[in-house]
Amino acid sequence: MFQLEPRAAPSRFWAWASPLLALAVTALVGALLFAALGKDPLRGLQMFFWEPVKSAWALGEVGVKATPLLIIALGLSVCFRSNVWNIGAEGQFVIGAVAASGVALLATPATGGWIVPLILLAGVAGGMAWAAIVALLRDKFNAGEILVSLMLVYVAIQWLGYLVYGPWKDPAGYNFPQTRTFDAVTQIPRLMHGSRLNVGAPLALVGALALWVYLFRTRSGLAQQVGGLAPAAARYAGFSARAALWTALLVSGGAAGLAGALEVAGPLGQLTPYVPAGYGFAAIIVAFVGRLHPAGMVLSSILMSMFYIGGELAQSRLGLPKSITGAFQGLLLFALLACDTLVYQRLRVARRGA
Repeated sequence: MFQLEPRAAPSRFWAWASPLLALAVTALVGALLFAALGKDPLRGLQMFFWEPVKSAWALGEVGVKATPLLIIALGLSVCFRSNVWNIGAEGQFVIGAVAASGVALLATPATGGWIVPLILLAGVAGGMAWAAIVALLRDKFNAGEILVSLMLVYVAIQWLGYLVYGPWKDPAGYNFPQTRTFDAVTQIPRLMHGSRLNVGAPLALVGALALWVYLFRTRSGLAQQVGGLAPAAARYAGFSARAALWTALLVSGGAAGLAGALEVAGPLGQLTPYVPAGYGFAAIIVAFVGRLHPAGMVLSSILMSMFYIGGELAQSRLGLPKSITGAFQGLLLFALLACDTLVYQRLRVARRGA
């Protein structure tokens, strides 16, 4: 028999090997799932782990989906390291997209390229404003940020629906619930011809580097982390818990809003009811699979984007339901939670005895 016994100190090896083991478990369970559905397991795994990376165009699509995931996850990592549980990044993403669309709709063919930075800033402001509601209710009334941020997601989606079905609806859009297509001048510049990958990707990488510097090389970043790990020690050191709360939520909200702006002014080119793609929730998995570390989140965002593309390919080529994407995301999260046991405990062969 096997038994678990506590380690004297957390294993540094398993802290980083655990996500790799979780990925292997996810692939194994996924293969069994494909077999249970009557599909070729190897063909199914190929949709998720080979097709998204087999060509330059496919890699560009991976980058398109990894960009919002990484940006949102970077912001959420500040919250989670500060012990602030912002679960509503999806709502902040939506409001960021709405605010950015409001600026983009003001553009005309005669507008200059200066409109693009304004669109992105509007998205950041929208996401920060939505997260500020959570911070205010937590700060003034001690309302739980988990419930408040989550409920605001549905308020944001309803607000989006009101706009695209109402005042912002394209009168020449054949009654479809969408805004008019944004003018070309509002388009986020693309990195290469024939690919949808835009400047949001290098912007996300710069954000990862900036977050590393902030967390590990600045006093403010230290204050955020100490406040999350040891509130009493933070108070003794003179760090403000209130400032940490507002900083964490505003940074994560702004990042989610920026991702929303990049999405509507980039691949989508208009505001539609389909803007909520689940990136805000998937980014939570990205953050934890990446160990809340900027480098780890870069890799986990790529993996999660492969799951998105693999799910779409599995629908079109294997006839599987759309929920297969969420199944793989959930498998990865639960496998990681199980494998993380090895960080704090070791597996031993139990001796037989009395």
